[in-house]
Amino acid sequence: MRTHIPSSLPFSSSASRSGRSARSRRAPVPAPSTLAQPSFGGRHELGQNFLVDRRVVDRFVALTAAAHGPIVELGAGSGAITRELAALGRPLTALEIDRRRADSLRREFVDDPHVTIVQADALAWRYPTAQHTIVGNVPFHLTTAIMRSLLARGGWTDAALLTQWEVARRRCGVGGSSLLTAQWDPWFTFRLHERVPARAFKPAPSVDGGVFTIERRSEPLVPAADTAAYQAFVAEVYRGKGRGLAQILRRTSRPLRADRVAGLLRAVGVGAETLPSRLTGPQWAALWAGVSGAAGGRG
Repeated sequence: MRTHIPSSLPFSSSASRSGRSARSRRAPVPAPSTLAQPSFGGRHELGQNFLVDRRVVDRFVALTAAAHGPIVELGAGSGAITRELAALGRPLTALEIDRRRADSLRREFVDDPHVTIVQADALAWRYPTAQHTIVGNVPFHLTTAIMRSLLARGGWTDAALLTQWEVARRRCGVGGSSLLTAQWDPWFTFRLHERVPARAFKPAPSVDGGVFTIERRSEPLVPAADTAAYQAFVAEVYRGKGRGLAQILRRTSRPLRADRVAGLLRAVGVGAETLPSRLTGPQWAALWAGVSGAAGGRG
């Protein structure tokens, strides 16, 4: 059943049209997309930048509603996302490393049997092994660490994350994919959804954010038994020397002959000078299948 997600919170406006003097005496009316400000400021050492834009929160909730199962929220903060996720009625575990904020949220949700507030580090907490959905406004300075931790962990099927804009673009292969994404592309799909301006946070960070989702593939493109070897191969290719894949593949620890490389790249559907960052998940999987299959015969 689809859950209705309101587009904005109710708000009141008594803006006057009776003249400039009346307007100047009246306090500014918040934009309908602005959430209540956090009750106390974010801690710099924890990278706390809280969402205050209701439209972005609604986007998170809509993406989560489209997924299934219990929800785990990373970094509940002041509860802007937590409150709306709780309205979905699904089991929700919200992690928050800041004890003051965790205690405040516990008091707020004390009567809600679906919500559990846990004061914990998202990198150290023991996640459920059963299927669940991940949601998080990720501290920008911990993005890579949290991503590595999540991608290596089983259990969850979908994730909706908010990170730095450039990180979100790279994770989703816009303008070129990152090494981390390429290493996990055969098992996950990454989709970029929208850019979030810095003013949507309180306090405002120095850069914009980006919302993207990760979905675990129902059928992996590379066998699980090949994970370590495949990821080592991708890292070697990314760090290899050459002006494109044709040169790089001839200089790896399992080099291929020039004619074999040319045939393999044709089969994959890329040119000789294509850079590793431009390959898609299916192309990486096809390249690995060709290289690992040829290794026994040395190309």
